[in-house]
Amino acid sequence: MRKFGMRASAVLACTATYWGAMGSAMAADELSGGDTAWILTSTALVLFMTLPGLALFYAGLVRARNVLSVITHCFAVACLVSVAWLFVGYSLSFADGGGMQAWIGGLSKTMLSGVGTDTLWGTIPETVFFMFQMTFAIITPALIVGAYPERVRFSAVVLFSLAWLVLVYAPVCHWVWGGGWLAELGVMDFAGGIVVHTTAGVSAVVFALMLGRRRGFPMDLRPPHSPGMVATGACMLWVGWFGFNAGSALAANGSAGMAMLVTHISAATAAMVWGGIEWVRYGKPSLIGIVTGLVAGLASITPAAGFVGPLGALIIGLLAGAGCHWLSMVIKFRFRVDDSLDVFAVHGGGGILGSLLVAALAVPAFGGFGLTDGVSISHQFGVQALAVGATAAWSGLATWVILSVVRVFSGLRVSEEEEIEGLDIVAHGERGYDLT
Repeated sequence: MRKFGMRASAVLACTATYWGAMGSAMAADELSGGDTAWILTSTALVLFMTLPGLALFYAGLVRARNVLSVITHCFAVACLVSVAWLFVGYSLSFADGGGMQAWIGGLSKTMLSGVGTDTLWGTIPETVFFMFQMTFAIITPALIVGAYPERVRFSAVVLFSLAWLVLVYAPVCHWVWGGGWLAELGVMDFAGGIVVHTTAGVSAVVFALMLGRRRGFPMDLRPPHSPGMVATGACMLWVGWFGFNAGSALAANGSAGMAMLVTHISAATAAMVWGGIEWVRYGKPSLIGIVTGLVAGLASITPAAGFVGPLGALIIGLLAGAGCHWLSMVIKFRFRVDDSLDVFAVHGGGGILGSLLVAALAVPAFGGFGLTDGVSISHQFGVQALAVGATAAWSGLATWVILSVVRVFSGLRVSEEEEIEGLDIVAHGERGYDLT
C-alpha cells in the first residue's frame, strides 16, 4: 500500500477503496464489538434503501397500472442477487484471483468456503462484511429498474439482472475494491460512485435505448401517479444512505462520522438547488423535483464521502443539483432517450460528477483529508477519469451483449396491447389499487 500523509492515512486506511487489502493485511486484527455493531446496522440500512425505499420511490413515479410491477422488479432483483452473491458474486468480487487478480477474483470463496463465524475481515466478522457487500450488490441492478418500467418483460428482468451481476458488477467491484487494477492505480471511490452509480447509470441508458420508448414518449409524459409515495421512498433512501456511506468506513470512528455529515449536507444542498431551479423556471418548486435533487446529491457525494469535508460536500451538492437537472432535460428532450426514471441523469451523472470532483475537493484547501503523498490533483484526476471511462465502456458493452442474448431467448418488450393494459395485470395478475 502506498504511503499517505498523516491526515489522509487515518481516513484512507479504512475506506472502501482498500477493502480488498484489508481482508489480508488486517486478518490478524481483533474483533471490535463497536465496529461490528455499526456494520450490522449499516447493512440493515442499505437493504432498507432498496426494500422498501427504492421500490416505493420508483413505484410512485410510474402510472398506477404499473406500480406493482416496479415493486416486484425490485423485490425479485433483491432475492436473485442475494443467492447469486452467495454462489459466485462475492468470490468473484473479493477472493484472490491469482494470475487474473488485476481483472477478476477467483472462486475460492464460493458458498463462503473457508469462512466461519470467527473469520475476520479487518475488525469485523467476514460474514458481516459479506452481508454488507451483498446489500450494495442488490441495490445496483435494482437502480436499473428505473430505466425500463411499464414496457419490459419480467423474464428479461430476471435474466438480465443475474447476468449483469456476474459480468458487470462483480468485475468492476473487484477492480476498485477487491485489489484489482484500478485499486493498484490508487482510484478513490469511497462508497460506490464508480462501482454502483456509474455501472448502473450507463447500463440503464443502454437498456433504455435497446428497449425503445414508451408509447407517446416524449410528447405524452404523464405525471407521477403518487408523489407522496415517491417522497416516502426518498426519505427512506436518505436515511438508508447513512449506512451506505458512513458504513463504508467499515468502522465506528471519525471517518464514519464525517462521511455521514457530508452525505447529509450534499443531499440537502442538491435538493434545494433542484427545487430552486424549478421555482425560477416554472414558478413553483415541485415535491418530485426536490426529492430527485436529494437523490442526485446523495449519489454525487458517494464516491467522495470519506475524503472531503463540509465545504467539499456543499460544492458537490450545488453542482449535483444543477448538473443532474440539466442532464435529465438533455437526455429526455434533446436526445429523446426514454430512461424513464432518470437513472443515468441522477445516478450515472451524479456518480461520475462526484468521482471526478473528489480529486480536487479532497485536498486540505477545501477541507478534505488530502491525497496520497506526492500525488497531484491532475494525476489523481487522470486516475479518476480513467476509472470512470473504463467502467462506463465495460458496463455499456457488457449490457449490450447481455441484452442481445436475452432478446433471443425471452424477448425484451411486451406487446403494445399489454403496455396499454399495464404490467400489473399482464405480468403479475394483480392490481395495485382496487377503488371499487
